[in-house]
Amino acid sequence: MIRRKNIIKIAIDSPAAAGAGTIAKAISKHYNLLQVDTGKIYRIIALYKTKYPNKFTLNFLKKKINKLAIRDLNNIELLSDDIGNTAARIAKKKSIRKLVHNFQKNLAYNPPKKYSGSCLDGRDITYNIVPDADFKFFITASIKTRAMRRYNELRKLKKNITYKEVLKSIKNRDKSDFNRKISPLKKTEDSLLISTTNLTKRACFLKIKKIIDRKLIINGNI
Repeated sequence: MIRRKNIIKIAIDSPAAAGAGTIAKAISKHYNLLQVDTGKIYRIIALYKTKYPNKFTLNFLKKKINKLAIRDLNNIELLSDDIGNTAARIAKKKSIRKLVHNFQKNLAYNPPKKYSGSCLDGRDITYNIVPDADFKFFITASIKTRAMRRYNELRKLKKNITYKEVLKSIKNRDKSDFNRKISPLKKTEDSLLISTTNLTKRACFLKIKKIIDRKLIINGNI
């Protein structure tokens, strides 16, 4: 694997709907980083499984992943709870995780040259995908806050769903993410804990930016 030198690498882990994706986008835009919501890679695989059940083999997935572009991860079909739950089950399979693992590491260590580095958010980024990241964050929020955020997001997309259903789905996702045997969600000792429960998007961005800028200044990068 090719590893670009002198790039910024940011790793973010978080439970579902904690706001990590929104924060990662803001941070990536500010520092000109390739932003990758790694959970959506599993979601798009879940979408493939739904759309192509008779073709869903490892070789089929390899071909699909090799052609996968970041823009493909913006498909609104990926936001449904059914796709999310299927993705959580798929993520437990070692063969699929290995395939996605290699894809993610390549994006993290060898982003396109137009970027100054990479920012990946997911469930096992800080210890499995980018263990030597320059910055590691564990972003979370109360389960009720996360459920309400996801509920509002789905309602804006005209999804017919109740808050109670979303809350149940988030609880199931947490149980699956934290307790799976392969690459479970966990906070590493060297990850900074950021709770977004009572923070606005702007306040959270500024808090993380301050942490990043302080280290970049110390290292003489800015």
